[in-house]
Amino acid sequence: MELISVIVPCYNEQESLPLFYREITAVTDGMKEKYYNENISELAFEFIFVNDGSKDDTLKLLRELAQSDKRVRYISFSRNFGKEAAMLAGLEKSRGDYCVILDADLQHPPKLIPQMYDYVRSGEYDCAATRRISRKGEPKALSFFARSFYKIINGISQTHIVDGAQDFRFMTRQMVNAILDMPEKNRFSKGIFSWVGFETKFIEVENTERAAGKTTWNFKKLFLYSLDGIFAFSTAPLWLSLIMGIIFIILALAMVIKTLIFREPMEGYPVVIALVCLIGGIQLFCMGVSGQYISKMYTEIKGRPSYIIKETEETRRNISNVRKNFPKGLK
Repeated sequence: MELISVIVPCYNEQESLPLFYREITAVTDGMKEKYYNENISELAFEFIFVNDGSKDDTLKLLRELAQSDKRVRYISFSRNFGKEAAMLAGLEKSRGDYCVILDADLQHPPKLIPQMYDYVRSGEYDCAATRRISRKGEPKALSFFARSFYKIINGISQTHIVDGAQDFRFMTRQMVNAILDMPEKNRFSKGIFSWVGFETKFIEVENTERAAGKTTWNFKKLFLYSLDGIFAFSTAPLWLSLIMGIIFIILALAMVIKTLIFREPMEGYPVVIALVCLIGGIQLFCMGVSGQYISKMYTEIKGRPSYIIKETEETRRNISNVRKNFPKGLK
């Protein structure tokens, strides 16, 4: 028997969860029946939902699902730690021979999971992932900056990140273990998936709208996320600071030499102020770049956990049993 762990990060997904659960169970039940009847393999599934500090009734729905379906497991954080932490928690708690990560809003179609399983089961690939080939429905400015990010990161980093690659991935246990061997706190999963290597089959898909609810991603969050990726997988910004410093030293020397040779005076209040502001701005920029790397080092050195678990289906079940067996009349 092969166990497949389905990992689903959730943040305020009370509207999407019922739709997602209905579709994922239909797909996985169909897979079990198909491969069993064809005498290929006997499949079992576990569904690991990670509640990333939702403010709505997401946790309530997960509790109900765990009670009605033994395959459902859930992890509830003490607060919102972000999707990266949610994916990490799901992978760490998974027990499957294979792991698949997908969102609860149905922008990652569960119907692709059988195709992904076939690619990985063949032995030719260690991972199957989706790659978005269109950005239909996305603001043009956001699409422009997203494409620019991939060009920049692939130009300055030794780790190649496929343009449009999504977090929707079906992976072998070997690849999952390799990912978990990277204990860094400042995680950028798209880069980590590429850095660990392994053969990956990309399935091209069109952009899919959310089934329900509203996205929490905006330009600011995506911009900060892209900076995390650049600082996590490239030291080129540090070299940029060095190069800019060298350029300004050369310009300063050139101005001095020009003044000495041609005896041209350098005078005027506006010129002085402009040079001071320009050089000061460059220095602040270089300090800011260095500060970003230092801040990442500071976060890693502190060694704080990537997430804190407040509740799981097991802890809730244990609490319920204790309450059930607690002697009446005692407070």
